[in-house]
Amino acid sequence: MSLSKEIGIDLGTANILIYLKGEGIVVNEPSVVTINTETNKPVAVGAEARDMLGKTPGRLKAIRPLKDGVIADFQTTEILITHFINKLNLKGLFSRPIILICCPTNVTAIEKSALQDVALRCGAKRVYIEEEPKVAAIGAGLDISKPSGNMVVDIGGGTTDVAVLSLGEIVTSQQLKMAGNRMDEEIVKYVKDKYKLLIGDSTAEHVKIQIGCAFDGDPERKVDCRGRDMVTGLPKTIQISEAEVEEALHKVCEAILLSAKQVLEQTPPELSADIVNKGVFLTGGGALLHNLDKYMEQGLKVPVFVADEPLNCVAEGCGVMLENTNYLE
Repeated sequence: MSLSKEIGIDLGTANILIYLKGEGIVVNEPSVVTINTETNKPVAVGAEARDMLGKTPGRLKAIRPLKDGVIADFQTTEILITHFINKLNLKGLFSRPIILICCPTNVTAIEKSALQDVALRCGAKRVYIEEEPKVAAIGAGLDISKPSGNMVVDIGGGTTDVAVLSLGEIVTSQQLKMAGNRMDEEIVKYVKDKYKLLIGDSTAEHVKIQIGCAFDGDPERKVDCRGRDMVTGLPKTIQISEAEVEEALHKVCEAILLSAKQVLEQTPPELSADIVNKGVFLTGGGALLHNLDKYMEQGLKVPVFVADEPLNCVAEGCGVMLENTNYLE
């Protein structure tokens, strides 16, 4: 029985999830840190900081340290990871935790070693760094250790990772800087162009969650959308329909589909044959977009499935990898 705790961290552009071996997911908070620019000290981290996005007075600044799946701000990322690891209070008398960090596929060697440094400074005994799509596939319940093809489309906040896996490794993959956040931006843009109404990212995200749709949107399903009228400068509310949101998101969905097609085109034919049988799995928050599976299925001509609890796939995958250390060795 080892005394040291084992934790897995899903370091996402939108959220940070931490999996504690034996307990499951113990942290699920937005990856946002609010900094006081005068003292350079963190004021709030996680959900508390997210509520401040776009609403902070002059000297406070809410920062998302990860942009498009890349660590844009190391200092803040360190504050984020340190805050949550310390909160778990893992430092026992004799034990230092083993930490598994999942990061996007295109992380450079320099960023990897920097992440390792951060984790070691947080008191880790050993640090493993894994690629997100691989961990997401394991979390979605796919057995990637066998010599057969599995395809995952992991749609996160900042990036979409498309990967074909076999024998526990990524065979072909592609990363796209279009995912959940980009969907929000497209909704902001659409409402601005069509209704001359300025809305914030949080409002756009709310619209996306309520009536976001990739295919066959219903013009009758509507939701209120509040913002500032560009003509009068006063607050105003409009109604936006599911069909309109589908139109707004069309570009992003098309890009994701195209990326999946390109990865399939580069895949060895034997593995493609497996994928036709098994289908493609959607993970990550973007997988929750209504009818995205139908849209992809229509374009790829292979069955497409949404993983159970797509938001937690990477964290659950961390859990599986920590339970079976042969994955990590």
